[in-house]
Amino acid sequence: MELSWEKPVIVFYKERAERDSKALAVIKAKRITISKDEKSGKLKGNIQDFFPYMGDIDYISSPNGISDRYVICWMDDREDDPIKAWRRLNGVTFPKGLVFRVDNIGKRTYNANFEAEHGKLE
Repeated sequence: MELSWEKPVIVFYKERAERDSKALAVIKAKRITISKDEKSGKLKGNIQDFFPYMGDIDYISSPNGISDRYVICWMDDREDDPIKAWRRLNGVTFPKGLVFRVDNIGKRTYNANFEAEHGKLE
Protein backbone atom coordinates (compact mmCIF):
# COMPACT_ATOMS: atom_id res chain seq x y z
CA MET A 1 0.00 0.00 0.00
CA GLU A 2 1.28 3.45 -0.89
CA LEU A 3 -0.58 6.71 -0.37
CA SER A 4 0.38 10.21 -1.44
CA TRP A 5 -0.93 13.72 -0.82
CA GLU A 6 0.00 16.75 -2.93
CA LYS A 7 0.79 20.15 -1.37
CA PRO A 8 -0.23 19.39 2.22
CA VAL A 9 0.20 21.78 5.14
CA ILE A 10 1.58 19.54 7.91
CA VAL A 11 1.54 20.29 11.63
CA PHE A 12 4.24 18.74 13.85
CA TYR A 13 3.74 18.04 17.56
CA LYS A 14 6.09 16.40 20.02
CA GLU A 15 4.60 13.12 21.19
CA ARG A 16 4.12 13.36 24.95
CA ALA A 17 2.23 11.44 27.62
CA GLU A 18 0.57 14.63 28.83
CA ARG A 19 -1.70 16.55 26.50
CA ASP A 20 0.19 19.40 24.83
CA SER A 21 -1.64 21.21 22.06
CA LYS A 22 1.19 23.57 21.11
CA ALA A 23 2.55 22.82 17.65
CA LEU A 24 6.32 22.43 17.25
CA ALA A 25 6.19 23.53 13.60
CA VAL A 26 3.92 23.97 10.59
CA ILE A 27 5.26 23.28 7.12
CA LYS A 28 4.13 23.39 3.49
CA ALA A 29 5.30 20.42 1.41
CA LYS A 30 5.25 19.49 -2.24
CA ARG A 31 4.22 15.94 -1.36
CA ILE A 32 3.96 13.43 1.47
CA THR A 33 4.12 9.75 0.56
CA ILE A 34 3.49 6.89 2.98
CA SER A 35 3.86 3.14 2.51
CA LYS A 36 3.01 0.29 4.87
CA ASP A 37 5.26 -2.73 5.35
CA GLU A 38 2.80 -5.64 5.30
CA LYS A 39 5.01 -7.88 7.44
CA SER A 40 5.87 -5.51 10.28
CA GLY A 41 2.89 -3.16 9.98
CA LYS A 42 5.25 -0.18 10.27
CA LEU A 43 4.68 2.90 8.17
CA LYS A 44 7.50 4.55 6.26
CA GLY A 45 7.32 7.79 4.40
CA ASN A 46 8.87 10.80 2.79
CA ILE A 47 8.09 14.50 2.99
CA GLN A 48 9.35 16.12 -0.19
CA ASP A 49 10.44 19.72 -0.78
CA PHE A 50 9.04 21.51 2.23
CA PHE A 51 9.62 24.78 4.02
CA PRO A 52 8.46 25.99 7.45
CA TYR A 53 5.56 28.40 7.88
CA MET A 54 6.18 28.66 11.63
CA GLY A 55 8.09 27.00 14.44
CA ASP A 56 11.49 25.40 14.86
CA ILE A 57 11.75 22.69 12.21
CA ASP A 58 15.54 22.46 12.71
CA TYR A 59 14.94 21.05 16.22
CA ILE A 60 14.12 17.67 14.60
CA SER A 61 17.72 17.31 13.38
CA SER A 62 19.23 18.25 16.74
CA PRO A 63 20.54 15.50 19.07
CA ASN A 64 17.44 15.82 21.30
CA GLY A 65 15.13 16.07 18.30
CA ILE A 66 16.35 12.88 16.63
CA SER A 67 15.58 10.90 19.79
CA ASP A 68 12.08 12.43 20.16
CA ARG A 69 8.89 11.02 18.68
CA TYR A 70 6.33 13.17 16.90
CA VAL A 71 2.71 13.34 15.83
CA ILE A 72 2.11 14.85 12.39
CA CYS A 73 -1.30 15.91 11.06
CA TRP A 74 -2.69 17.27 7.79
CA MET A 75 -6.00 17.67 5.96
CA ASP A 76 -6.95 15.41 3.07
CA ASP A 77 -8.44 17.73 0.46
CA ARG A 78 -10.10 14.77 -1.30
CA GLU A 79 -12.45 14.31 1.66
CA ASP A 80 -15.61 16.46 1.60
CA ASP A 81 -16.37 16.13 5.32
CA PRO A 82 -13.87 18.27 7.29
CA ILE A 83 -14.34 16.12 10.39
CA LYS A 84 -13.22 13.03 8.47
CA ALA A 85 -10.49 14.84 6.51
CA TRP A 86 -7.81 14.91 9.23
CA ARG A 87 -4.93 12.49 8.67
CA ARG A 88 -2.50 11.69 11.48
CA LEU A 89 0.64 9.68 12.14
CA ASN A 90 1.75 8.79 15.68
CA GLY A 91 5.15 7.61 16.88
CA VAL A 92 6.93 9.37 14.03
CA THR A 93 10.72 9.33 14.06
CA PHE A 94 13.24 10.90 11.70
CA PRO A 95 16.25 8.56 12.07
CA LYS A 96 18.47 10.65 9.79
CA GLY A 97 16.99 14.02 10.68
CA LEU A 98 16.12 16.53 7.98
CA VAL A 99 18.15 17.30 4.88
CA PHE A 100 18.02 20.73 3.27
CA ARG A 101 19.46 22.63 0.35
CA VAL A 102 19.92 26.39 0.14
CA ASP A 103 19.11 28.33 -3.03
CA ASN A 104 20.97 31.41 -4.28
CA ILE A 105 18.89 33.79 -2.12
CA GLY A 106 19.39 31.74 1.05
CA LYS A 107 16.01 29.97 1.23
CA ARG A 108 16.12 26.45 2.69
CA THR A 109 14.12 23.63 1.13
CA TYR A 110 13.91 20.48 3.26
CA ASN A 111 13.37 16.76 2.63
CA ALA A 112 12.87 14.01 5.18
CA ASN A 113 12.35 10.28 5.45
CA PHE A 114 10.45 9.02 8.48
CA GLU A 115 9.01 5.97 10.18
CA ALA A 116 5.73 5.85 12.12
CA GLU A 117 4.08 3.34 14.41
CA HIS A 118 0.41 4.13 13.79
CA GLY A 119 -1.63 6.23 11.41
CA LYS A 120 -5.10 7.38 10.49
CA LEU A 121 -4.73 7.60 6.73
CA GLU A 122 -8.23 6.91 5.43
